[in-house]
Amino acid sequence: MVRLSDLPNYEREHLLSKNLPPLGPAVWTKAKADLSELRIALITTAGLHYRDAQVFAFTDSTFRPIDGEEDPNNLVMSHSSVNFDKTGFSEDVNLVFPLQRFKELAAKGTIGSLASIHYSFMGAGLLPESYEAGAAQVAGLLKQDEVDAVFLTPV
Repeated sequence: MVRLSDLPNYEREHLLSKNLPPLGPAVWTKAKADLSELRIALITTAGLHYRDAQVFAFTDSTFRPIDGEEDPNNLVMSHSSVNFDKTGFSEDVNLVFPLQRFKELAAKGTIGSLASIHYSFMGAGLLPESYEAGAAQVAGLLKQDEVDAVFLTPV
């Protein structure tokens, strides 16, 4: 991790602009059923997309759908930052987007099922309110897919 004092002024100012007040107490919802009955979707802020999809711009609040049937090893990461090392992702996509591990959990019956489509956002470029429209759209899509819970991998 880079020290704040070692960053260029523009990057330090960008990061300090995100020094926001806490969100408040966590809001928990009791699960409707046992984990073995839940339909799970994965969401990441790693800026992942398939090679033929549009790349993420640095300050991009849109999202990309990730088809659960495609090979996750074909995902590309648009996320770039002096504070982020992509080596782990290059070696094993499951470190950032554990789709294969969740498929194994579904096969064992540990979770009920996986969503048909998962989602990726580009994290770190914008303030949280910039993502509200996309997050609301994804929430609607998850509801249509009858998803019960989301596993978030923030980057």
